[in-house]
Amino acid sequence: MSLESLFLPLLIVLLAVPMFLQARKQKRAMQEQQKLQNSLEAGDRVMTTSGLFGTVVSSTDDSIDLEIAPGVVTTWVRAAVREKVVTDAEDTATTEDAETERDEASVAEKTEVKDEKDTTEVPASESTAEVAEPIEKQKTS
Repeated sequence: MSLESLFLPLLIVLLAVPMFLQARKQKRAMQEQQKLQNSLEAGDRVMTTSGLFGTVVSSTDDSIDLEIAPGVVTTWVRAAVREKVVTDAEDTATTEDAETERDEASVAEKTEVKDEKDTTEVPASESTAEVAEPIEKQKTS
């Protein structure tokens, strides 16, 4: 077998593999999107493909009703929902937990740093910093 006879099969394989992997990736993304759209229920905060945020009020097999402002309910095709949005209550709870952990770590860090610091600190009233003249006075001089 010569190198020329292997060129065509190798070329076909090199082109087919990326196409196969891309098709798998697309299929997985479609399944995730369908799973999200089928899991929507009243009270979920969502964003549509056009970027509109709303809260699901009710849903049928192929459509959902979104409240986009107090008292304003619109009907959308279920496929128009791009993603669920994390509500402020869920986000706040997660943020508060993270802040508490960060504060505890910060206190522990400050305690360690304080122990290592030299105790010869200069009080703020005895600062040796020089202050420059205001720019207006410099121009007129």
